Amino acid sequence: MKLSTLILPLLLLLATAVTEETYGQQRFPAPEFESGYEYPDVSTPEPRALSLEYGDVIVLMGFLLITSWVVIKKRSRRWILWMSVGALLYFGFWREGCICAVGSGQNMALSLSDPAYMVSYTVIAFFILPLIFSLSYGRVFCASACPLGVIQDLVIVKPVKVPVWVQKSLGMFPFVYLALALLYAATGTDFIICRYDPFVGIFRMGAEFHLIVLGISFLLIGMFVARPYCRFVCPYGALLKVTSMFSKRHLSITPNQCIQCKLCAGSCPFGAIDKPTPDKLVKEIKGRTGKFLLYAAIIPLLMLIGGFALSSSHVFLAKAHPDVYLAHLLIDEPEVMDDPDNLDVQTFLGSDRTMDELVESAEEIQASFYTGAWLTGGFIGLVAGFFLISQYIVRRRADYEPNRGDCYSCGRCIKYCPVQK
Repeated sequence: MKLSTLILPLLLLLATAVTEETYGQQRFPAPEFESGYEYPDVSTPEPRALSLEYGDVIVLMGFLLITSWVVIKKRSRRWILWMSVGALLYFGFWREGCICAVGSGQNMALSLSDPAYMVSYTVIAFFILPLIFSLSYGRVFCASACPLGVIQDLVIVKPVKVPVWVQKSLGMFPFVYLALALLYAATGTDFIICRYDPFVGIFRMGAEFHLIVLGISFLLIGMFVARPYCRFVCPYGALLKVTSMFSKRHLSITPNQCIQCKLCAGSCPFGAIDKPTPDKLVKEIKGRTGKFLLYAAIIPLLMLIGGFALSSSHVFLAKAHPDVYLAHLLIDEPEVMDDPDNLDVQTFLGSDRTMDELVESAEEIQASFYTGAWLTGGFIGLVAGFFLISQYIVRRRADYEPNRGDCYSCGRCIKYCPVQK
């Protein structure tokens, strides 16, 4: 073998090594693995395969069907309890609170206002199915399929009775919360129901500190004031309350004729059992027909006042949107453009957007808030009007009955009734 045959490959190998040593560091810097940077924990669940999402819908349907049968036919608190534990484990800790029927209304609102946003069939199913079942069987979703409600139901230790006037007054807030959540979702600002979900930190074993504190606080309060989030906050519960009022078949305390034993009177920790209507109360209400007609007549005025009041605050409300907030910040405080620590400003300056484009976007968003605020305020006024006239609507009852709007179909009252099937 010739010497040149051996030397040529060695020279090529040496040249390659010298080239890499001389130029490689300048042209292709090696990645830095020891920078000390740590990736933050993911705060939302990873997307699932479409087949698995359809599986969630099937599981939800199964829970609703079985719970409806248990509530209407089986009439067993024990079965409802075991169903609720299963839903908490699956929809709460396994699915980490997502997909969630409680927040699905926001997706629906955004899809209706923004043609570019497509809502999935699974989200539509989670929004509609509990409402459909509530029209037939009451709030069976709240009984054993909603992880937010179940986790509160399981910690009830010694419930105290909330005064009726307090319960009714606070009962208006879920409707207000619902209206504002739909406004912020429809304008593409934020999904505030999901952002301030008090139990997301518990289900996902990690969240922002204030959410963890909020969730623990609700559970501690819930040991004595049963289901505080469901009764006084939950916006989806506001929808279920309305649809459940028209339920054709609802949980009943007694399977046969009531014997007026009164054993069930104090069995509901939610104050959702209506007592027989005294004749004296019926006569008093009939004497207040004038006030009923007066409050009914001023409902349009309340809607107008609500719409005007909220629309007057549309600029303040719109500042929750990042474009509106940033535009106002740069106009009112132009010196922040020199602040290197303001990430929002520095991100904008590093983008391709101009100040004119930002201001134009902010003006469009504020205009949509103005229109939305009129509708939202009008809805709140409508709710306030119905709340007033409801004080003068009395349905004659001869027996102890669950209030169809407020009853969570938990089945606690069933075991207090001595009447058998």
